[in-house]
Amino acid sequence: MKVAFFSAKKYEVEIFKQSNQKSSLEFHFFESRLTEQTAQLAKGHHAVCCFVNDVLDAPVLRILADLNIKYIALRCAGYNNIDLNAAQNLGLQVFRVPEYSPYAVAEHATALLLTLNRKIHRAHNRVRELNFALDGLVGFDLHGKTVGVIGTGKIGRVFATIMKGFGCRVLAFDPHPNTDLKIDIEYVTLNEIYRNSDVLSLHCPLNEHTRYLLNEQAFGQMKRNAILINTGRGAIIDTKALINALKTHQIGGACLDVYEEEEGIFFNDQSIEGIEDDILARLTTFPNVLITSHQAFLTKEALANIATTTIQNLERTQIPALV
Repeated sequence: MKVAFFSAKKYEVEIFKQSNQKSSLEFHFFESRLTEQTAQLAKGHHAVCCFVNDVLDAPVLRILADLNIKYIALRCAGYNNIDLNAAQNLGLQVFRVPEYSPYAVAEHATALLLTLNRKIHRAHNRVRELNFALDGLVGFDLHGKTVGVIGTGKIGRVFATIMKGFGCRVLAFDPHPNTDLKIDIEYVTLNEIYRNSDVLSLHCPLNEHTRYLLNEQAFGQMKRNAILINTGRGAIIDTKALINALKTHQIGGACLDVYEEEEGIFFNDQSIEGIEDDILARLTTFPNVLITSHQAFLTKEALANIATTTIQNLERTQIPALV
């Protein structure tokens, strides 16, 4: 089976090649994102393998169907970037990786929090310039603070467990509360989480109910020193409302691993050309904002699990030879 692998990065290619040694799959790796302009690269393949910022809307799916593509293998958990109704109507089967490593994402969220709170990134840059002053580097103890967790799936549960290990009180919101949790957390309303959290971490999927969940009204209820963490999907936060909250000191800071308009920016080196996105550029100017480029999943264990599951998903299919 021939598979067109879009948005290929070196760290992925190496692991997929290693994991695919005993498989009958034949991966062809393309650095390009999947878009209407690049979809023709899939010609002659049975399936495409895509990531979070590949475009899988109805026009792209129609092109893939016309090219006799039968399967779409998402090498990620989220599927907000694909038009599932269009895929079904076109007879395209879609697979994803529902779990690769909740520890990778939860630990990255924790790393972002610790870095921003204790000003590690600023201290590191100072010391490299032989500036050993401590002015402006004051943080706060996590112990005894209240941490809000929106979404208590596997990632949210791991993050809550880590926060309990720091001695935090954990509040949670989920439309489907997990009654099997072995840690002491309190399920409350969204408004209670906004009002009481010193740290608020987002671990929910992006859908019609969570788009812009963190908006002007939500920010208006939050503590003025609260830190917001998002390692889920960018559009869970209304970025313009976030910028206003930061400008007016409605919240204390933000740790962002995702951004609602990250397509075509994240995962690429923009250091020479710069970026035309004025909103993202504005975010980078705040001293109390820490941004990584959708990096939370990036551990050896997670990459290996993504490769293994994606290959297994494709191997389970029965595809006739191309005519």
